[in-house]
Amino acid sequence: MNSSGDNPYLKLKNKIKTPLLCLRDIVIFPNQITTVFIGRPKSIKAIEEASLKNRLLVTAVQKNPDVDDPGEDDVFRTGTLCTILNIQRFPNDTLKIQIQGIGRVKILNFKKDSEFIWVECELVRSPVMVDDIKEEAAKRVVISSFENYIKVQRQLSPDILMEISSLKKLGDVIDAIAANISIKKVIDKQFLLEENDPIVRGERLTQLINSEIEVINIQRRIQSRVRRQMDRDQKEYYLNLQKQAISKELGEGDEFNVEFKELEEKIASKQLSKEAKLKAERELKKLKMMSPMSSEAAVIRNYLDWIVSIPWGETSNEEIDIEKARKIIDEDHYGLEKVKERIIEYIAVGKLAGHQKGPILCLVGPPGVGKTSLGSSIARACGRKFVRVSLGGVRDEAEIRGHRRTYIGAYPGKIIYGMKRAGVINPVFLLDEVDKMTVDYRGDPAAALLEVLDPEQNSTFVDHFLDVDYDLSHVMFITTANTVEGIPLPLLDRMEVLELNGYTEIEKLEIASKFLIPKQKKLCGIENVDLEISSGAIKSIIQHYTREAGVRNLEREIASICRKIACQILDDKGLKTESFKVNQSVLFKMLGPMRYRVGVREKTNEVGVCNGLAFTSYGGDILQVEVSIVQGKGKLLLTGKLGDVMKESAQAAVSYLRKRASLLGIDADFYMKNDIHVHFPEGGVPKDGPSAGISIATALASALLNVPIDRKVALTGEITLRGKVLPVGGIKEKLVAAARGKIRKVIIPAENRKDLVNLPVQVRRKLTVVLVNHMDEVLREALVMEGIEKIFPSQGVILDPIRDEPLKKKSELDDDDMPVVEITNEGDELRFD
Repeated sequence: MNSSGDNPYLKLKNKIKTPLLCLRDIVIFPNQITTVFIGRPKSIKAIEEASLKNRLLVTAVQKNPDVDDPGEDDVFRTGTLCTILNIQRFPNDTLKIQIQGIGRVKILNFKKDSEFIWVECELVRSPVMVDDIKEEAAKRVVISSFENYIKVQRQLSPDILMEISSLKKLGDVIDAIAANISIKKVIDKQFLLEENDPIVRGERLTQLINSEIEVINIQRRIQSRVRRQMDRDQKEYYLNLQKQAISKELGEGDEFNVEFKELEEKIASKQLSKEAKLKAERELKKLKMMSPMSSEAAVIRNYLDWIVSIPWGETSNEEIDIEKARKIIDEDHYGLEKVKERIIEYIAVGKLAGHQKGPILCLVGPPGVGKTSLGSSIARACGRKFVRVSLGGVRDEAEIRGHRRTYIGAYPGKIIYGMKRAGVINPVFLLDEVDKMTVDYRGDPAAALLEVLDPEQNSTFVDHFLDVDYDLSHVMFITTANTVEGIPLPLLDRMEVLELNGYTEIEKLEIASKFLIPKQKKLCGIENVDLEISSGAIKSIIQHYTREAGVRNLEREIASICRKIACQILDDKGLKTESFKVNQSVLFKMLGPMRYRVGVREKTNEVGVCNGLAFTSYGGDILQVEVSIVQGKGKLLLTGKLGDVMKESAQAAVSYLRKRASLLGIDADFYMKNDIHVHFPEGGVPKDGPSAGISIATALASALLNVPIDRKVALTGEITLRGKVLPVGGIKEKLVAAARGKIRKVIIPAENRKDLVNLPVQVRRKLTVVLVNHMDEVLREALVMEGIEKIFPSQGVILDPIRDEPLKKKSELDDDDMPVVEITNEGDELRFD
């Protein structure tokens, strides 16, 4: 080990240009000789280039060892200038090199070519120590710590200590010790290489040595305790064997024999499969042969407890009555007719066929629409036990299939755990939030569900903990999800999707009156109180205090009213016979100011303002479209936080009007001389979808012609470049919103006529529905313009509000003369106005 002062390379004054060798977790210090295995192609090229010239290269450690192709920002700037002593090539194109550190360098510039990285660097020389006494003291402290390290570590030769003690300079001593001790963190090694002050480096090295000594001492104490424990366990094992032999000779039993006998009886009484019975008997025999106090005995005992605790042949008595099942589902849920019908079909087929080999039902819908409670209702209707398992946030495959018994603390997965809770082999098993599972390095739980939810495979389901086939074919599996986008396609293919759309306001009104109010009165202890919440008040809560697809927030607001009534009863000295009536006038006092606004029509007909209809996860709404035309350079400005599809609809609307410019009497170059600004109010709410196409086109036509749009008309439909009107979704919810917003005429695509079947009759009576196939028909119905019939002779089909048939007379109808249904606050009944 030579002093750095004798090294001829450190006398170089000019900047050095050499190849760069990037190392992972290895910091080479000056004068250190080490062996490195090289496998990356660029590193091999750098070594080959250095060996052809002066055998010099610079080594620098990577900041992140996981980066395979490090660049300028991935390595530390301080490295070590090394010389290559020996190169050995292996058949698998890897190299084994022996290099020696020469001195520390500061990397100035990087030059990266196609094969490796060149660096320009300068040597970093240690400062000359002025205070020799301080340097000698620091050197003695470092050497003393290293001496203690050698005594504790016991793997380093004492000759190394003698060799290091002969070095004169403190910096050389620090480099030599740092190269010979175990420093876990690369950042600590790099600090010792980068720091130029020997005193600071010495203090840091002393801290690291003392810390490593402490770790080694603790490690040895732990190993000693483990060794003593193992000796004690071994002694107990042999003593237990002798005790068992003595008890056998004397014909005496012990407490463990009683436990063994109980397990034997349970295994014999259970209707185990042949494979499971053989496995259980083999494990029980193994348990008898080992020490009851051993850790392996506890694992086997836990395994046998699980085997005998889960159901193998036990079933619940099913008494399926279709009428009773229909009554139970109707009692628990209002509306959802299609879903109820499919569930009744599912139950009926299972009753007649004697098994459930059909598709797994997947209930998809927004939060709060009753997906989870539907599973409970199905179980009641079938007379089966109900088990619910939430899969939200599950990211480990073992959560479904269980852990293998080789792991400490292993246990079965959620499927077997749910079967244990059910106690029968034919429960209704609800897998909740199946779209919320995620994937990480521990596996894909959705892939593990493929076997569970496949009727052709789940009769031989294998849990990793049980390690035997378990029959799940008698289980009625039901899954729930908010959207199908989060469900992998192979899993989705195994399920039949039933969509539960959000409730309309009319349905929420019925649910609140029949279900929520009685439930909350009971929960709040005012079941016997004469409390009446008017229909107008409920409608106001739905529109102005909640915005959701389901009824959870509606139930919370009703609960708030009930709690305030309960407080008022107690404040009035417990007069529980007093009657209470809640109407719209007292809602502000009980619930505070209104939180949401609903879309309503304008008070007057306006130019460039059109009523569009939007469909969101919490229902329909009126979405106004505003268009402004100003002189400019032909810019199309779209605002209101619009998505790409809606922007494309606006562009298609402009192209349609360019084609119809001569027919409408508009300048053919209007799109070049004017700036068109299309705006959707409530800019903080994201908006997207194609259904605003005809609304945008109508508002554009109104602004260009300077004629107003009928404020009592609302529109929805997708527009093409040729002016065709294509069907859209959410018709039911959109028409309910139109009726709520005092719209009298709704223009929809003709192909959406099929969606009117499920429209409530109250809404049908309130609206005139016009079916259109082309944008020309839309402009004829929506624009308030004289002679529009001559420009566009074709007319949309106006449907009879009750019979869903075209009116025989195509004459103009005064929408205000149509019979309508409105909810009033006086008596809160449905009546004609």
